[in-house]
Amino acid sequence: MTYYERNLPHWLPERAEVFLTWRLYGSLPSEVVARLRAAELTPGRQFARAEHLLEANPIGPLWLREEAVAECVETAIIRGQDELGQYRILAYVVMPNHVHLLIEPRAELRRITNGLKGVAAREANRILNRTGSRFWQDESFDHWVRDSVERQRIIAYIENNPVKARLARRPEDWPWSSAKSRIGRSSFGTAGALKGHSDEL
Repeated sequence: MTYYERNLPHWLPERAEVFLTWRLYGSLPSEVVARLRAAELTPGRQFARAEHLLEANPIGPLWLREEAVAECVETAIIRGQDELGQYRILAYVVMPNHVHLLIEPRAELRRITNGLKGVAAREANRILNRTGSRFWQDESFDHWVRDSVERQRIIAYIENNPVKARLARRPEDWPWSSAKSRIGRSSFGTAGALKGHSDEL
C-alpha cells in the first residue's frame, strides 16, 4: 500500500485501479470551490457537485473544446501507457474543461499525474500561444476502485460523460474518449488497440 498526500492523506493499495479527474485552471470560481470545501461533504459528494457545475453551466475556460488541444491531451494520456509504461488505461474522456481517466498504475501516482498534466499543459499552452500560463488546476480528484462492479460503473460514467453533457448522442461519437475504441471489445487489452484509436483521429 502506498501513502501520499494531497489536501488529505491517502492510502493507495498496491495494484489498485485509480479513477482520476482534473480540470482546467479557472474552470470553477474560487468562491464556488471554497463553498464546496466548507460544506462538509464527503469527497464523493464534493466530486459530484463539482462535476455538475463543470458540465451544467461552464463559465471558465473551455480550451479542451479545441480539437488540437484535446488531441494533445489524449496523446499524452496514451503515451503514458504505450511509450512510458506508467499505467494501463481502462477508460478516459477529454471533456471541454476537465479530464477523467481510469488506470491501473505501474508507477507512483504522483509521478504519473505530475508528468501527464505537465506534458499536456506545455503542449496545450504552445498551441494556444499562452506559454508559461497556468493550464490545469493544481488539485485533482482520485479514487481507488474497490471491485469489478465499481470498475464497470466508473467506465460507464467516464464514457457516458459527453452524452450526459449533451455533447454527443452516443459515447462512441465523442472523438476524445476510450469509448470510440471500445466498440466490439469488452475492455482495453493491448497498447496496439489504443494506438489504433489515436491514429483514427
